[in-house]
Amino acid sequence: LPFGESGGGLVQPGGSLRLTCAASGFTLGYYAIGWFRQAPGKEREGVACISDNGSTTNYSDSVKGRFTISRDNAKNTVYLQMNSLKAEDTAVYYCGVDRSNYCTGYVQTWGQGTQVTVSS
Repeated sequence: LPFGESGGGLVQPGGSLRLTCAASGFTLGYYAIGWFRQAPGKEREGVACISDNGSTTNYSDSVKGRFTISRDNAKNTVYLQMNSLKAEDTAVYYCGVDRSNYCTGYVQTWGQGTQVTVSS
């Protein structure tokens, strides 16, 4: 696939996962990239965002202090490190290419999503 996520899975509460968003065929480094999630029966919500050069990051209050977004433009990849996972973090996680080089929340391209399930 030209753009998409990987790294989801089943993890116990308190555990960690690292999600990866990678692209081929176009350069992620020109754009801000956001991570979003959608739990069953809920709307998609923004989780974290990083500017094109990584100088600016934003997080939702629900994940601040537990999740870290980062990027490696040389590898055309963006990561979401998720620590201290809770059951309420269970969702399908998506990465989205912002329409700008800074985080606007307007996504021009979505990945296919990866399931994260936090359960004992």
